Amino acid sequence: MYAERIVSGMRPTGALHLGHYHGVLLNWVKLQHEYPCLFFVADWHALTTQYDAPEAIQKSALEMVVDWLAAGLDPDRATLFVQSHVPEHAELHLLLSMMTPLGWLERVPTYKEQQEKLAGKDLSTYGFLGYPLLMSADILIYRADRVPVGEDQIPHIEFTREIARRFNHLYGREPGFEEKAREAVRKLGGKRARLYDELRTRFQQEGEKEAVEQAHALLEEIQHLPVADRERLFGYLEGTGKMILVEPEALLTEAARMPGLDGAKMSKSYGNFIALREPADAVTKKIRAMPTDPARVRRTDPGDPQKCPVWPLHQIYSDEACRAWVKTGCQSAGIGCVDCKQPVIDGILKEQAPLRERAEYYQDNPALVRDILNDGCAKARELARETLRDVREAMGV
Repeated sequence: MYAERIVSGMRPTGALHLGHYHGVLLNWVKLQHEYPCLFFVADWHALTTQYDAPEAIQKSALEMVVDWLAAGLDPDRATLFVQSHVPEHAELHLLLSMMTPLGWLERVPTYKEQQEKLAGKDLSTYGFLGYPLLMSADILIYRADRVPVGEDQIPHIEFTREIARRFNHLYGREPGFEEKAREAVRKLGGKRARLYDELRTRFQQEGEKEAVEQAHALLEEIQHLPVADRERLFGYLEGTGKMILVEPEALLTEAARMPGLDGAKMSKSYGNFIALREPADAVTKKIRAMPTDPARVRRTDPGDPQKCPVWPLHQIYSDEACRAWVKTGCQSAGIGCVDCKQPVIDGILKEQAPLRERAEYYQDNPALVRDILNDGCAKARELARETLRDVREAMGV
């Protein structure tokens, strides 16, 4: 039984914004006090879509890690490292690619979604097709049993579980394997279950290769059989050994939809963001320039907070009394839009103040940031080498 462990990564996009802070970093800071955590800069993943412009990745990575530290990630509690500095990720990815069905990669929902979203870029590359498997290797190399994700990332965790299951059934065995396999046999139905048992006995006791081929054909023709049961039955048929890779569970994080300056989700690609450490004057200027309820053409026109992009920011940065004041004042035209926006400006600047202070320390000491990452890489490699040793031994390479 392996210890509970959490792993998560982030592509290096440079300076982060408040959407990253509320959507990811606050959760990471909380988790580091509850579990052994590994958080990494996913620079190889950045290459899957930025292969034609890799020069900015390293600078963006360091800038992003400063934001991590400013947000409260503690290198004494969590292991922070750079993906490409732990080459075991790449080796496990390569070894897993030898047994990963092509169809599994093509059916990952984000594969086609990203191709459509980035239609102007040629993503018909081997690296882009295989990036879900690299994500799986990132998790499996640390035998992480929990991965913090939003609902949209659940298919990636399910894919990783299937990869681990397939590997273990080819080269190892999961806990409770015998019982789960026998239950899967019963699901085949009486006639098929008896035939499966007969073929398994012929192979394991008499070494008949033809029996294996017949059993494989039997399982392949059953369309309704779940992937997990199918893999268990293949493993049970051939009598594989111990569990090598851990099947991770998705640790669902509460959806934190940080609104942008236009009311849509905050995103760099939409240009509607406020950086984590944006200067105070720039924050003030951006918030004051935000659109409001179109009905409020003049100061004396009443409005509806539900139709104003500023209102969702009040849900994050204003207390109940302030929100009541905004609602009443907007609907009665008792306050103007400039008045409404000021509490949001004050709330953001208050939140940013300690972040800027912590970031300044690391910006003044860039060598310290590199030392933190180097120490993290050393710790990560120690864990990764252990897993890879077992994987190689199981595969006989």
